[in-house]
This record gives sequence, C-alpha cells and structure tokens, in this order.
Amino acid sequence: MSIVTKTGDGGTTGRFGGGRISKSNPRIEAIGSVDELNSSIGLMSARTDLGDDVLVDLKLIQGIFFTIGSMLSLSPEAKEETKEYVPNIQSEELEHLERRITELEAILTPQRKFILPGGAPSAAMSFWIRSLARKAERRVVEASEQEAVDESILKYLNRVSDYFYILARYLNMESGVGETEWQGGEK
Repeated sequence: MSIVTKTGDGGTTGRFGGGRISKSNPRIEAIGSVDELNSSIGLMSARTDLGDDVLVDLKLIQGIFFTIGSMLSLSPEAKEETKEYVPNIQSEELEHLERRITELEAILTPQRKFILPGGAPSAAMSFWIRSLARKAERRVVEASEQEAVDESILKYLNRVSDYFYILARYLNMESGVGETEWQGGEK
C-alpha cells in the first residue's frame, strides 16, 4: 500500500473505525502533538552519549505514544470488534515511569530554585522534550472538551513531562554541567 492515498487532500482525515474529521479538529491536533513529541524522543534516542537505561526508557515511552495515538484515533462510531484492536495504557507502564522518576530524583541534589533549561546538549534536549510533553498534554485536554479521552492518557503525559525534567537534571549531573538557577525576583 502506498503512503500516497490522496484521501486527505480536502483537509480531512479518516478515523480508525470509521468517519472523517477536519485536520484542524482538536482531536487531530492532539494526535499531531503526541506524534511530534514521539519524534523528538526518536531524535534524542539517536544521541551516542546516553546510557542504556535511558535508551530503554525512551523506547518504552515511544511505544506507549503509539498506543496513545491509537486510542486518540479511535472513532466513537467504531464497532466493538474494532475497539478490541486498540491497546490501552497499562497501569504497569505508568508505574514504571513513576519508579524511574523516583530513582533519578534520589540521585540528584534537592532543587531549591527554578532551573533555566539548558546545560549539556542531551539535557537541553530533554528540557525541550518536556515542553513538548506539556504542549501535547494541553492539546489532549482541549480535545477532551469535545470528546471523552481516557484519563490514563492525561496521567501518562503528565508523568512524561516530569520524567524529562528529572532526566534533564540527571543528564547535566552525569555530564558534570552545573545547573543555572533562575535569579528572578532578587535585587
């Protein structure tokens, strides 16, 4: 099957299980934001300065983003047998992410002030991915105002942004790069 279908030339896209909606629909915006987030993680995983444990985390997260995309793509008109093809986020997947956040956070010095995004290239990339996670979360919330969204999606996106924040701090520490604290409000 060719990638060129021409069915979207008129500004609509098909939904899994039937029906078409505008490519500007908040649901499609949410799917696109998750896809952008997933691609940014793919870019980060191409780095050669990441440990195997981080690379494993990145691949797991990417797989779950495909699950989220499937969940968001499902049409409300889909038949029950079609719905069975769509995976769900498992509680173990969320728990794994929370456990990894706790493990990384335990290694770091306690944070006392806001930290400016940046530092080592891998950390700067992780800070950027955190902001894309927040953007995807906002888009999914917006989509949920028109059509119900499984709450596990929002929980997972929220934890992913936490993970990439802690990962950025960890990568700066591992690289020997100090964090730059925001000095705002001080005279």
